[in-house]
Order: sequence, then structure tokens, then C-alpha cells
Amino acid sequence: MLTEQAALDVHYMARALELARNGLYSTHPNPRVGCVIVRDGQIVGEGWHVRAGEPHAEVHALRQ
Repeated sequence: MLTEQAALDVHYMARALELARNGLYSTHPNPRVGCVIVRDGQIVGEGWHVRAGEPHAEVHALRQ
């Protein structure tokens, strides 16, 4: 059984994977990446690697 924190981690990781799918077919040769920034239990930033040669998911999430 997962702890409450582990269950939240799984939830946010699932969201990051969902965001990463937005980069399908546009990030090659880089991987598809999603990023979720959480503070005090609230999502404060989200992003994904949109296109090869452009800012990565973390940069987009931090800009929010």
C-alpha cells in the first residue's frame, strides 16, 4: 500500500507523462518530457518539451 505522499507522487508523475505526450513527433531526437511543479500540494507550473531546439519542459513550467 502506498503512503499518502507516494500516492500524490504517482498522481503528479501521471500528469507529467500526460503533458509529455504533447511533444509527440516534435521533439526528436530529444525525448518527450513533461514537468509538473508542486508547492504545498498545489500545481504551480506545468510544461512540456514542445520542439527540438526549444526550451525544455522545466523552463516552460518555471515560466508559469
